[in-house]
Parts: sequence; structure tokens; C-alpha cells
Amino acid sequence: MNTRYRYSSSLLSALFCAGLAILIFATSDQGAAEAPVAGKKKVVFVAGKQSHGPGEHEHRAGSMLLADHLKRSGLPVETVVVTNGWPEDLSVFDHAAAVVIYSDGGGGHPAMNHLAALRKMAEAGVGIGCIHYAVEIPKGEPGDVFLDVLGGYFETNWSVNPHWDAKFKIPKHEITRGIEDFTIRDEWYYHMRFRKDLEGVTPILSDLPGAETLSRPDGAHSGNPHVRAAVNERKEVQHVMWAFERPDELGGGRAFGFTGGHFHKNWQHDDHRGVVLNAIAWIAGLEVPKDGVPTKTPSDEEMKANLDPK
Repeated sequence: MNTRYRYSSSLLSALFCAGLAILIFATSDQGAAEAPVAGKKKVVFVAGKQSHGPGEHEHRAGSMLLADHLKRSGLPVETVVVTNGWPEDLSVFDHAAAVVIYSDGGGGHPAMNHLAALRKMAEAGVGIGCIHYAVEIPKGEPGDVFLDVLGGYFETNWSVNPHWDAKFKIPKHEITRGIEDFTIRDEWYYHMRFRKDLEGVTPILSDLPGAETLSRPDGAHSGNPHVRAAVNERKEVQHVMWAFERPDELGGGRAFGFTGGHFHKNWQHDDHRGVVLNAIAWIAGLEVPKDGVPTKTPSDEEMKANLDPK
């Protein structure tokens, strides 16, 4: 059963200790369809079900951490986190400026049975963001929807999912404000299927993977002749995060895809976390501050919060 987590900074009189109010996560099934506070943008996180081992694919904890940092950034934003996949109560999407999906993908993608709803939101100008495995959707009609909504996606037997150390030279874009060049190991998917000629797509994080990333035998996720030719022969730089501005005929609006996020610990890296927070603010229609979305390095205790009981 889906649970919605709302973040509240209200002073709760029953929870005073030594004269200080305690900030808590409050769960509620009420008021999902209420309009956001005047002047604020509503961002809905769709966190997928439990997946992988401890510290990997921590969709719930990662979504809640990102949502909390947005709430504490001082930007005019309110956040809602839905857990265990696509919400049963669809009113949670009412008045949303952006929807961010952090989940497993493929045939089990939370949006797989709701592609028409996802397209409708995009055509209404709602920003859409997908993190890690959530960028993968089956080829065919689902993939075509993602090309229109997200600008690109992970296509099996075309894209690959190795673990590798990517070195990023940061380009100039609103999403990269305050972000420095950085190197980090993750399961960076690459050789994504993008719109023809990258129409509307702006690469954000790019690098040329080493030949060792294609050392596995060919398979749906591990390798194929197309990616080997692109990387080993033509030396084509691969885009692992992108921004997308939808053309007018698709309703306008913005989106991003981010293929990192396999390891929960990486959210403690300021640039890795910061570029995603900037992207969420950007797709929600907020002005990204000149130094990026304000965010302090999460403590070890904060990183342990809300982990799935794996």
C-alpha cells in the first residue's frame, strides 16, 4: 500500500523538548489534491519498491533525502514522496510542477501501466525527471513515450550498465550552477537512445568510457556491436545525464535523465547530489541560484535515515 510522506516545518506543540521544536516526517493521506502554498512549486517523488542489496537502489531513502534538501534549501518549493511505486491515489499529482521517478525500470517500471497519464502530465507542462534504473523502459511504445517525455531512455541491446569511474568536465547550463568538475564511481548507464539529432536535448554529464566497461559478453544490458563501435572505434563521448526542453508540439516543459544513483553513498558527494537538486529545481520551473541549490553535505546519520530493511 502506498504511503505519502509530507515534510513539515510546523512547530508541533506536543513535541517540545527543552523548549525546542522537533522537526519530523509526518505521514498523511489527507489533502493530496490541495493546491501548493501560494508561490511555491510542488515536486512529487515516486520512489520505487525495495531492490538490490543494502546501500544500492535505495529509492525511498534517496528520494526522501533529496526532497528534504529541497525543502531546506530556502527555495519556494514543497515536496511529496510516494513510496512503493505509482500512487494509488492519483490526486497526489494534482498541481504538481514536477514529478521525479527513482525506481527500478524495464517492464516493472512504475509508469509502465500509466504511460498515457505520464504523457498527459508532460503535455500539460509538468517537469519529468528519472533517476538511475528509472530511465529504462521497454523499446516500442513505452520507449517512444519516453523519447517525447524525457528526451531519451535506456534501450536494451543498445544501452549498457557498467560500473565505472566517470570523469566529468562540467558544461555551462542552469543545471550546472555551482557544480565543479568531478570524478565518481557509479553504475553509469550509457549509449542511451536519444531523440533524433538530440532534438531539445542538452548533455549535462558526459565522458568517454574506457574499453574495460565493455569487457562483458554481449547481452541486453552488458554490450552489443553498436555500443562497441561507438566507444571503442569511434571514441564517441557518452552522455549519462541530460536536460530536455520539449518542443511546443509536445506541450513544452522540461525533463532530465540521470543514469547515476546506484549507490546511496554517492548522495553524500556534493556535486553528485547538487547537480540532481539543480535539475529538479530546473524542471519545476524554478530559477536555479547562481551557486546552485543550497545543500549541506549530509551527515552519516542522515545518510542512514529511511533505508529499506534489506
